[in-house]
Amino acid sequence: MVTLLQVLLHVLFEHAAGYALFVVKEVEEIGMLLPQVEECVLSIGKFNSMVSLAAFFPFKSAQGALENMNAISEGVVHADLKLFLETNLPLSRKKKLMLGVSDAKIGAALQEEFTVSIQTGGVVAEICRGLRLHFHSLVKGLTGLAASKAQLGLGHSYSRAKVKFNVNRVDNMIIQSIALLDQLDKDINTFSMRVREWYGYHFPELIKIVPDNFMYCRMAQLIGNRKELSEESLPSLEEIVMDAPKAQAILEASRSSMGMDISPIDLINIERFSARVVSLASYRLELQEYLRSKMSQVAPNLAALIGEVVGARLISHAGSLTNLAKYPASTVQILGAEKALFRALKTKGNTPKYGLIFHSTFIGRAAAKNKGRISRYLANKCTIASRIDCFSDVPTSVYGDKLRGQVEERLSFYETGDVPRKNVDVMKEAVKEVNKAGGGSSETNGVDETPRKKKKKLKTEAVPAEESAATGNGTEEAETPAKKKKKRKSEAVDSEPAEEVPETPVSDKKKKKK
Repeated sequence: MVTLLQVLLHVLFEHAAGYALFVVKEVEEIGMLLPQVEECVLSIGKFNSMVSLAAFFPFKSAQGALENMNAISEGVVHADLKLFLETNLPLSRKKKLMLGVSDAKIGAALQEEFTVSIQTGGVVAEICRGLRLHFHSLVKGLTGLAASKAQLGLGHSYSRAKVKFNVNRVDNMIIQSIALLDQLDKDINTFSMRVREWYGYHFPELIKIVPDNFMYCRMAQLIGNRKELSEESLPSLEEIVMDAPKAQAILEASRSSMGMDISPIDLINIERFSARVVSLASYRLELQEYLRSKMSQVAPNLAALIGEVVGARLISHAGSLTNLAKYPASTVQILGAEKALFRALKTKGNTPKYGLIFHSTFIGRAAAKNKGRISRYLANKCTIASRIDCFSDVPTSVYGDKLRGQVEERLSFYETGDVPRKNVDVMKEAVKEVNKAGGGSSETNGVDETPRKKKKKLKTEAVPAEESAATGNGTEEAETPAKKKKKRKSEAVDSEPAEEVPETPVSDKKKKKK
């Protein structure tokens, strides 16, 4: 058994200037007195008597420092680090070598590369804290200013490398725009109600004639004082209302209005406020158009399947398109209904059937008994579309259009009973269209899965044939086509139309037995 006096402790320290290897003196005493080590860390004189520099490897360039830093953050041993440790670690048989590392991930990678015992935490953590504090004093030729400049430069380059992304496919802009769109909706509704109440004192009949908020604000901005409204204002009224009888009704109501008189300064304030609301509403339209263009670049298939607004809400609620692609279909189905889900789990009630996808047109068109089924099916297709959008190199909306067609077929199946197409056949058509357009290859779009399914079909068809050949009973031969029909129906309709399978053969057998 190796005693503590035979242990040789080295500590690896990674700095922005380079790698450093330190030898820790008096290992036995340091291991026994951890509180004293914590006190010695603050004093450079005491800490210098405890630790001595064995070797230092400075980085040659900023690019090399960035590569080494990325390798350490990912837990990979860089070639520079491996060469440094092979050159400076005293791998002798007389003393047991122990290497202290601050990060457990890089320690596990070093343990695989070298036959040394790795130590993290405890005394090593305190020593690394002292090295971080007094590193520029322990290395000759390195000043505190140079060390801070190296840390600042490497930190900026590391952050830039981590933040690099494709400018055309940024889901952060979608998250911000849909949040701003929701805020604008609330603000426009609140401000429009304020304009209605404020201008309603002067012209109360206008509220019944023009119920739309945006149109009402434009009318309040145009009319101003109702007593000044005349026949000459009819064309401008028709331009806003887009209806000649309604414009004539506004003119007649202004002549016989029961509203109170209003001062010019109050009218100016109302007109200014109405103009602000109108500008907010027009900006909302521009923002919605911007959201559509962004969704067509970032998630075209999801937008084609469920719509730009609902797809953007799903991405925003998940945090990013990558997070949404990682979610299973069951999570996407109830995304946005977490409170109802936890309440149902707590009270042991019925769990919610849908969350944000309820705002799609498919669930609104489905019957009440089929809303849960279509929401489950739609969530499955949304998961497929989000994964295609997240991991495809060339953005295309072909898959989203095909998936939308599948949901339409499933809706018609619930109403009429027409069996929809299989997902494999639909995806084959989508892959062919993408390949014709030059947007991708068949290897990356999942066509390799079809031979496996063919083999499974051959096996399932071969089993009943062997059973019928082995047993010569006519009843079993008559049952095999029914089983095949059941299997084909279950594969085509995803096990949902199993309720429509007739049960007459069972009753015939009972009659024969009687």
